[in-house]
Amino acid sequence: MPARTTIVAFLLLALAFVAPVAAIDDTEKELDRYRQMLKADPWSNPGLLEADRGEALWKQVRGPKNASLEGCDLGKGPGKVEGAFAGLPRYFKDADRVLDLESRLVWCMETLQGFAKAEIVKRPYSKANQTGTDLEALATYVALKSNGAKFAPHLEHAKEKAALALGEGLFFRRQGPMDFACATCHGESGKRIRLQALPYLSKPEEARAVIGEWPAYRVSQGTVMTMQHRIADCYWQMRLPRVDYGSDVTIALTMYLVHQAKGGDITAPSIKR
Repeated sequence: MPARTTIVAFLLLALAFVAPVAAIDDTEKELDRYRQMLKADPWSNPGLLEADRGEALWKQVRGPKNASLEGCDLGKGPGKVEGAFAGLPRYFKDADRVLDLESRLVWCMETLQGFAKAEIVKRPYSKANQTGTDLEALATYVALKSNGAKFAPHLEHAKEKAALALGEGLFFRRQGPMDFACATCHGESGKRIRLQALPYLSKPEEARAVIGEWPAYRVSQGTVMTMQHRIADCYWQMRLPRVDYGSDVTIALTMYLVHQAKGGDITAPSIKR
């Protein structure tokens, strides 16, 4: 093959690769512009509707014990919601466990309101275009009450330290039929899956930019997704067995991610694609 023909063929091949990448970048920019437009007008964020529903559920007398959640201690004392999300996950003496927001809500619904755990987590996550679950609404409400605060997770108790160590180990552990780890997708900067940029979650600067956005309203799903849901979805995409809601695994991974994002702003509920 003549040298000129070889060069032309090489350039055409290069263009064939660059053009789709450029188109993807342009699409992502437009999607981001759309999200920023929604964020610029708080009243256009559908996640706030879930927060309103969550506030009503927090105050509503329900369950076999005819009680509200206003006596629930999220770490700042019974009924105190402002800023509580910023200090989670943490060790709770009454449960003798490290709990994140969602598992703490389940604990309070069990102990204060008398609901059976199996009933609470029967439908832990909403699917596309479904009405959100009570847990999603409650988590969104509590997270919103820390909007503008910075993550300040606890690390005094031995069980908190153990949870952090477990979460870090799980983040880097390769497992399952695909031999994937969380770090496979989130272990370096500049990666993407389809149109979605993948943050480097072991890098504090990148973790701080995204962890505080959850729970988030997902435009493509038409519903709110919580951190428990996000982690469970990642496990599903890695072709791993379904992880239990509020398990030690999901709590430990949340502990690791929040510690990576320590000092970062909480902006939940945000808007995602």
